Amino acid sequence: MVSKKKEHPKEKTKLHPRNKHRERYDFKQLISTLPELKKFVKLNEYGDESVDFFDPKAVKTLNQALLKQYYNITDWNIPQNYLCPPIPGRADYMHYAADLLGEMNDGNIPTGEKIKCLDIGVGANCVYPLIGNKEYGWNFIGTEIDAVAFDSANKIIELNPRLKGKIEIRLQNNPKDILYGVLKKDERIDLSICNPPFHASIEEAQAGTLRKLSNLKGKKVTEASLNFGGQNNELWCKGGEIGFVRDMIRQSKQFSESVFWFTTLISKQSNLNSVYQELEKANAYDVKTIPMAQGNKNNRIVAWTFLNKEQQKKWAKEKWQ
Repeated sequence: MVSKKKEHPKEKTKLHPRNKHRERYDFKQLISTLPELKKFVKLNEYGDESVDFFDPKAVKTLNQALLKQYYNITDWNIPQNYLCPPIPGRADYMHYAADLLGEMNDGNIPTGEKIKCLDIGVGANCVYPLIGNKEYGWNFIGTEIDAVAFDSANKIIELNPRLKGKIEIRLQNNPKDILYGVLKKDERIDLSICNPPFHASIEEAQAGTLRKLSNLKGKKVTEASLNFGGQNNELWCKGGEIGFVRDMIRQSKQFSESVFWFTTLISKQSNLNSVYQELEKANAYDVKTIPMAQGNKNNRIVAWTFLNKEQQKKWAKEKWQ
């Protein structure tokens, strides 16, 4: 039995104004872009076209269609059980990061290959660079500690020839290092982005997955099928999100003159005070917190720079204008 049709807002107004995913998914258009999606699209209990977000194959195929339709990625795949990220949220990060650069450039977002970004933990999916390159023409360095993810990201670049020379993936050989070993001292990076592991242990990660699935289903779920996937190093690390970000802040100080803006997602509001304290200890010159929201989930980007106003103006004039 189909429930009474649910009324949906025309736009997902919580997403960034430039986000291409503010409207509901147009499955007819997505299927015309990627016919393989058709077998996963069904009417939900409200009579709306949708996919089963608990089916990993459906989620991955939806991502393939979105990346092809909106970002000109003709061939995208990830190894089994690796993180399959929600595209609208990843696009939001890129747009808010672009606004951050624009603030330092008289309100004009700097575009093109003169902008170099560093994606810390690019993942097997390589999604942030794919979106950032298509939307703003930026070049990217992606770092990765997992050899399988490293190979997967490189394969995506290889299978989409227009990305050649625009995205470079570097393997981080020491998992304790975040910036050391992958960032060269003489490189000038306009923006670093990071989606750190959320959890401090595999048990915490599994409990978090069950909570997320229970919220999606509206009832308690006791067994998880990894619809969005995720390997251990994608979901958890020693010290969790706050431990990772503290290490990143400490290391960022050593690159204070070669990176304009360091940024990271912070998923847990309760971690913010510890992050601010660490940034104060590191003598960050400026710190910004940018709220984001997707559906019922609230998130935020924390950004910091060690460059003073004069250094910022000089950087923008020499590199962006």
